[in-house]
Amino acid sequence: MADLTHFNQAGEAHMVDVGAKQITKRVAVAEGQILMLDKTLKLIREGNHKKGDVLGIARISGIMAAKRTSDLIPLCHPLALTKVTVDFNILEDDVAVQCRAQVETSGQTGVEMEALTAVQIALLTIYDMCKAVDRGMVMTDIRLLEKAGGKSGHWVREL
Repeated sequence: MADLTHFNQAGEAHMVDVGAKQITKRVAVAEGQILMLDKTLKLIREGNHKKGDVLGIARISGIMAAKRTSDLIPLCHPLALTKVTVDFNILEDDVAVQCRAQVETSGQTGVEMEALTAVQIALLTIYDMCKAVDRGMVMTDIRLLEKAGGKSGHWVREL
């Protein structure tokens, strides 16, 4: 368990001490998508869903989720985020909505979990708002695309 930082020498879960780490600008970008029926995508695209602006509400939920990540994932540090963006792209050929989140802070630990949480909760919000017309939606390909800052430096997913 030496490589897993959330476990001590006895194998017990603990919150990592980041007190001695240098404060640097941290950035993380994550994405994912939700697959759906044509009629569901049409409702979202045209803004005709009776519950309102699906993507607008999903954007707000993703931002809120990034801010509350430490409340959801027990060993995450609470962070003062300096920027959160949640954007959507309608993928007509895939009959899907893609979500991409970017999260930034200046701190002693990264924001990868915050970016991934923003994506997942935004996609869950789309599911929640559209489940009455399409219970078969599938959230997929949720992944970290890039992270920058800290001792490990810059990392970009090879596609």
